[in-house]
Amino acid sequence: MDDLRVLADAEAVARAAAEFLGEQINSCVAAKGECHVALPGGSTPARCLELLAGMDLPWRSIHWYLGDERCYPVAHPERNDSMIERQLWSRIDAPVENRHPISAELGPAEAAADYAVLINRLDRLDIVMLGIGEDGHTASLFPGNRALEDSAAVVAVYDAPKPPPERVSLGLNTILSAGRRIVLVSGSSKRAAMTALRQGKPLPVNRIGPADWFVDQAAYSNQQDIE
Repeated sequence: MDDLRVLADAEAVARAAAEFLGEQINSCVAAKGECHVALPGGSTPARCLELLAGMDLPWRSIHWYLGDERCYPVAHPERNDSMIERQLWSRIDAPVENRHPISAELGPAEAAADYAVLINRLDRLDIVMLGIGEDGHTASLFPGNRALEDSAAVVAVYDAPKPPPERVSLGLNTILSAGRRIVLVSGSSKRAAMTALRQGKPLPVNRIGPADWFVDQAAYSNQQDIE
């Protein structure tokens, strides 16, 4: 973990991460006129995006992507884009064409191939925001799953150990090539994964390269590190 911020609780993580993400977006737009950001699902990112939506940002210069998606029908409540629509997209003044959901309803293989065309048109993603699971997975790259070793820009995921078993994810190479990676972690259920990560165990999230980490005390458990 290259740049670690340990904060009091999930709300503090969401607020600090939203502020940091907003700063990075502003810097990116100032430098190149646009910013390409990939977003995760999950409860802590949801609050972060709600806070982000209340900021004064150059919304029309930001393009939004997904780090992964679950193969459910369009508008299914468990899809990541349903959460992102509710927490961010519906709250900001941005053109629909700046939103780039994954067509996961097509199934893993077809949706991954379709999304790869979009991702491969970019030089790289400017920012990828990620979370981690209890088993150390990130996006939908799970330990021992063959998608983790797939070199494609976007990968089809089968046999995921948590429902649904079929998913689509940015490939590890796409995550590694991003301009910046931001990781949000909260809750005691993530403590074992964080301990394993700090011990250097070969978890998927340990392979994403340098990142800015926003972690709450429940996940980290080292009292002296609280900000």
